[in-house]
Amino acid sequence: MSSSAEDHPSLGDARLVEVSENVFAYLQPDGSWWINNAGFFVGKNGVVSIDGCSTAARTKRYIETIATVSTKPVHTMVNTHHHGDHTFGNYLFDSATILGHERTREDVLHYGLPFDAPIFESVEWGPVELAPPFVTYQSGVKLWVDDLPVELSYVGQPAHTTNDSIVWVPDRSVLFVGDLLFNGGTPFLLMGSVAGAIEVLENVIKPIPATTIVPGHGDVCGPELIDDVLDYLRFVMTVAEDGVRSGVSPLEAARETQLGRFAHLLDPERIVGNLHRAYAELNGAEPGARIDTRAALADMVAYNGGRRLTCYA
Repeated sequence: MSSSAEDHPSLGDARLVEVSENVFAYLQPDGSWWINNAGFFVGKNGVVSIDGCSTAARTKRYIETIATVSTKPVHTMVNTHHHGDHTFGNYLFDSATILGHERTREDVLHYGLPFDAPIFESVEWGPVELAPPFVTYQSGVKLWVDDLPVELSYVGQPAHTTNDSIVWVPDRSVLFVGDLLFNGGTPFLLMGSVAGAIEVLENVIKPIPATTIVPGHGDVCGPELIDDVLDYLRFVMTVAEDGVRSGVSPLEAARETQLGRFAHLLDPERIVGNLHRAYAELNGAEPGARIDTRAALADMVAYNGGRRLTCYA
């Protein structure tokens, strides 16, 4: 998606939305590459944060925003998954206990420090230090914010990544889903499973009686977004099945495909990465198995006409 320089999102565009009493969503437009959402709960003794941000500057602005609501420290940080837009800022929460699924810790360390060239436009990351979760779980854990129960649960199988967790607040019908849902952006499954994401959305997310959902990217929404994302994922699977039958590469299949009703979504080149993942599993790979992500990202650049992927972080 092209835009003029004055349209590029900036730090100052971030918005704080109180989705329920003392429960906040921190929204960073435009939600494209490396520009994610976070959120936090305010209690009498401190703050629980759901994810951080990608760069030092964005994470510091998020911390400053939390301080406008509460003078208490952030004593707990929850990572919904390992991707750097949600975890690179962990190190700046130096007084927090960092929680995540055991594979979140593993994959934060496997991914390593941020990079941009030759895939992304240049980013000023700041002095990022890896700070993976140091309290991990296999299935989930219940947190308490004063008397409010907050349920942190692994979704049970690869989806957006191998290690996605959701944060459910049953007393408020509020659900933080991380990057299982993108609102206005193209879903991205390269490090997870397209088929797995469909199963998780159908069997794990849909049955939750949430009225307010905070996606990993884009505006706060309701459960209607789930079907929108499922439509895209099923479209990817159809393209992948046709491509495998035809013997064309993921890049060739993407170039031959009209995005149609999904063309308006941010970062359309993600179709290529999604097809790399779907092809791998259609050809026998286990869901979430490690594949050549650098080759897939390079194909995304090729799909983008040889231009590095747009990044405003």
